[in-house]
Amino acid sequence: MTEPKTIAFVLYPGLTPLDLVGPLQVFTGLAAISPGYRVVVVAQDREVTETDTPLSVRASHTFADVPSPEIVVVPGGLAPTWRAAADERLLAYLRQAAEHAEVVASVCTGSLILGAAGLLDGRKANTHWSHRHFLAEFGAEPVGDRWVEDGKFLTAAGVAAGIDMGLHLVGRLAGDDIARGVQFGIEYDPEPPLGPLDWDQAPHELFAAWTAAGMREGLTGTALAGRFLRE
Repeated sequence: MTEPKTIAFVLYPGLTPLDLVGPLQVFTGLAAISPGYRVVVVAQDREVTETDTPLSVRASHTFADVPSPEIVVVPGGLAPTWRAAADERLLAYLRQAAEHAEVVASVCTGSLILGAAGLLDGRKANTHWSHRHFLAEFGAEPVGDRWVEDGKFLTAAGVAAGIDMGLHLVGRLAGDDIARGVQFGIEYDPEPPLGPLDWDQAPHELFAAWTAAGMREGLTGTALAGRFLRE
């Protein structure tokens, strides 16, 4: 019997839960429908890990348990994500996993971690709109689409975009009928109370200050500090 393909979500301290749980729920739906896939959450260890909300989570497996997943997904966050982008243990795992993975994906600022691992050099990629310009610092070409594919690399925009990316990838892996079934299963039919976003009204000044504060908090004392923290 053929072993199921492993979809591994990467856990690190301080990430944004929806970046993780949104697409995780999508792929868990795929695994429930198709025996050809299994979903795991991996981290350096299996200790309880804080997020950037009051919720704490724990990985199901360690990096050593799952060295070569077929699909790897990296969630994002703010200051802790910048800190994770300087964590050589995490970066080494991603480089190793990317060698054999069929798909290497990220949600929100998770793409900055992929960039720090040297995996996006010369590739098109996306992240949260407030951080998109930083992708160029890692040699990537920033693109503002909801999700961006370049070879086996698939990077989504901010937070909730991870659900869209997940459904897109389920469709690619298992077909549109399965993806639509997963979408019905999670009843994903967004109707935000204030309607769709008007990007011309994006609060750039507010987010610039928020981003700068998060970078400084996350990068202080790390190997990336001299590269990004310029007075």
